[in-house]
Amino acid sequence: MPRKKKSEKNRCKNIVCIKVTDIELEILNQHASTAGLSRSEYLRKLFLEEEIHVHYEVVADMKILRELLGEYGKIGSNLNQIARYFNTRGERSLAMEEEIRHCITELFELRKEVLKLAGEVDGDS
Repeated sequence: MPRKKKSEKNRCKNIVCIKVTDIELEILNQHASTAGLSRSEYLRKLFLEEEIHVHYEVVADMKILRELLGEYGKIGSNLNQIARYFNTRGERSLAMEEEIRHCITELFELRKEVLKLAGEVDGDS
């Protein structure tokens, strides 16, 4: 597809060169790509202090999200029952303490799973 012709007024004919490291170039390329712009367009917008809008499309596996929400609901219900027990002057017992530890362990496991899923969304995995 041929490029659109720019008017003489809007044509960029001046060149500015800067030296960057390989890492800086990679970061620049990633930011420009994420914004859907060429490097030149991206840098020009940064120089002119224009706001750069980046649009993300989030795709979620609803089945997994429903399962996670269900697990959080069950754990929350267990914690509410334990809190109600202690708030009504219930006696501490080893069984109650073990149930609390179990709920906390489940919360940390679910947190790990959610972070793992978030990493897949961000492309970290």
